[in-house]
Amino acid sequence: MKKLNCLAINKKIQKKASSFVRRCEEDYRLQIETVADSIAESRGAKPIILLAGPSGSGKTTTALRLEEYLDRAGMETHTISMDNYFLPLDEATAERCEDGTIDYESPSRLDIELLNKHMVMLSRGEEIEIPSFDFTNQVRREKTRKLKRKEGELIIFEGIHALNPDVMGAHTDIANGVYVSVRTRLESKHDELLHPSHLRLMRRIIRDKLFRGRTCMDTINMFASVERGEQKYIMPYKHNSQYSINTFMAYEPSIYKSYLLEDLKKIRKSGFNFSQLDLMIEILKYLEPVNIDLVPGTSLVREFVGGSNLNY
Repeated sequence: MKKLNCLAINKKIQKKASSFVRRCEEDYRLQIETVADSIAESRGAKPIILLAGPSGSGKTTTALRLEEYLDRAGMETHTISMDNYFLPLDEATAERCEDGTIDYESPSRLDIELLNKHMVMLSRGEEIEIPSFDFTNQVRREKTRKLKRKEGELIIFEGIHALNPDVMGAHTDIANGVYVSVRTRLESKHDELLHPSHLRLMRRIIRDKLFRGRTCMDTINMFASVERGEQKYIMPYKHNSQYSINTFMAYEPSIYKSYLLEDLKKIRKSGFNFSQLDLMIEILKYLEPVNIDLVPGTSLVREFVGGSNLNY
């Protein structure tokens, strides 16, 4: 696990923010291309890519950027979101958390049998019909999408449970695993460390507020449940990956400052508190802001603040 001091970030922003942003983006791009080049070498035997990571890790952008690079290199690649394989919610049989609420993070929510069947069929070049899920009504749509992998093509299965053998089986003979997450701790001017999960929380708060109609408090109230699911269903299986990508952008907290700081200060003023709230506020107050116009349209940061050129 890396750590980065906020003073060092400020110095780079003050020197030249645009160059700092470009270097961060270049580091992320090189990680993707290194992984893609290695995967390409084994694509004949392993045409499936299993890409997993916790909430707010930037899985979707990483999958799309990986697909884009492989496509340009002449290896047609298709990305399938595992969200399509959710099962209709049955409150009578749904797995429950310790407090009795429905465990929405549980892999039992997925149609595991169909997922495994489709993965094997695609590896053999057989046609499948990808389902579609309506999250608002928690039902499977009638609409499906046909897909048949041609020889030399690659398939990315992207989802939080993609590395869980209970979900995807033990298909190490046909698949490579990629684990995506924030792997850097921010160090405040008082030497306190902000856990990567709270950087991902920043991303989720902004995305949920801008695009999902949730308040900052709504997302924070969900945090404990989401984190519980990560510890139980995601983290234990990250070692199943052959590759790892750190999606942290050193400049991104400086972008998030204008979106998030006032909301967090209001929450603290209300008397509500949660782990590392004061540290998040301290770091955001201390960091120099970065103009959103410096962030390229293909950046992972755009997954959370909007304005992306990628087709999510």
